[in-house]
Amino acid sequence: MENLEKPKTWVQESKRIVFFGGAGVSTESGIPDFRSVDGLYNQKFDYPPETIISHSFFLKNPEYFFRFYREKMLPLGFSPNITHKKLAQWEEVGKLTAVITQNIDGLHQKAGSHRVLELHGSVLRNYCMKCHKSYSAEYVKNSQGICRCDCGGIIKPDVVLYEESLDSQVLEKSIYAIAQCDLLIVGGTSLTVYPAAGLLRYYPGHRLVLINRDETPYDNQADLVLHESLGKVFEQLP
Repeated sequence: MENLEKPKTWVQESKRIVFFGGAGVSTESGIPDFRSVDGLYNQKFDYPPETIISHSFFLKNPEYFFRFYREKMLPLGFSPNITHKKLAQWEEVGKLTAVITQNIDGLHQKAGSHRVLELHGSVLRNYCMKCHKSYSAEYVKNSQGICRCDCGGIIKPDVVLYEESLDSQVLEKSIYAIAQCDLLIVGGTSLTVYPAAGLLRYYPGHRLVLINRDETPYDNQADLVLHESLGKVFEQLP
């Protein structure tokens, strides 16, 4: 592995770390991502995954949406890995100000993080579109056919589907956190999904660390690039 002395020093010196993460954070907990060889985009369904998890498809064909969603997008029973745990430790000692995540699995909170900004929502929150009653992920998982509320309304997972906008408050808080941080660590994301990837341009500092197995469009803008697994890097950070 490349020399980690620089990121170790930066972590020790920093007081306002922000971590921005994608699917690669959770793959090491066993949750498959979308774009890898075994990911959702390379599996065979009646429709492309982007179509199934779009807002219009959800409204037109909710039964098929829920069948796909229960089978492929409800990652229950998984445990946080070293990256989730280390970030929670940094928050606990006052070094980390925010985790900005594209993931919807809730593993950062499960590891003990509180300052989590979920750009794409969470499978753990579900609400009736008619009366707004809340339901657990387990309720959705164990339901049959179209997931319905006691009132008869359809229950919608609080995840951002294709064709839907990101939550403006979450975006604003993410921009603020990145603009104020003294170390920005970006990990496990291809940085190809917008507007999320565009958040990096709000970082004004000179300690931008990218950790990803593959190259990203932002590699040439980073102050340090590590083409390694997140777990291998994070287990050696202080």
